[in-house]
Amino acid sequence: MSQVTTKRFTVNEYHRLVELGFLTEDDGIELIRGELVQMAAKGAPHSVCNSKLVQQLDRLILDRAVVRGQEPITLPNNSEPEPDVVIARGQPDDYLSNHPHPEDVLLVIEVSDSTLNYDQTVKLPLYAEAQIWHYWIFNLITDQLERYSQPYQDLQGNFGYRTKQISLQTETVALPEFSDISLDLKRAFPAP
Repeated sequence: MSQVTTKRFTVNEYHRLVELGFLTEDDGIELIRGELVQMAAKGAPHSVCNSKLVQQLDRLILDRAVVRGQEPITLPNNSEPEPDVVIARGQPDDYLSNHPHPEDVLLVIEVSDSTLNYDQTVKLPLYAEAQIWHYWIFNLITDQLERYSQPYQDLQGNFGYRTKQISLQTETVALPEFSDISLDLKRAFPAP
């Protein structure tokens, strides 16, 4: 009996598939742990929240960092996810030759409704393993923000975050790495 194996891709092989035209931006594919994963379609609440977040963060951060909406980041575990929002060090032109790496990333944000379980069970350990220090999930099911920080690895080799804080959509939260900037969550969550 023969065994079936799957082909896993490196980030370089993934980029080559894009260069050769086998994959395009319209395909909605991201690389997660070497596997090509089809991203879920975004509903109206997800799109509204994402747009509001990018707009608010751009307005608050100005030129102190770059706010990237649904753009890739490159992780060392053969992954190139496309989070809904990333705040990265520097300016947009700093990423002409490569996407941000973990050491460039100040905050990763996922907006979640239909993808909540995936963002909590697949993306969370992925970001923790890459040592992304701050990971937020805008949970549209419960209308609250889940804020994770302090990545760690347990004795069984599993990755996670030591700290989880819940904020309600009526609250204001400080942005990581910017102690003087707060985000009013009412301005980010879709209006009821």
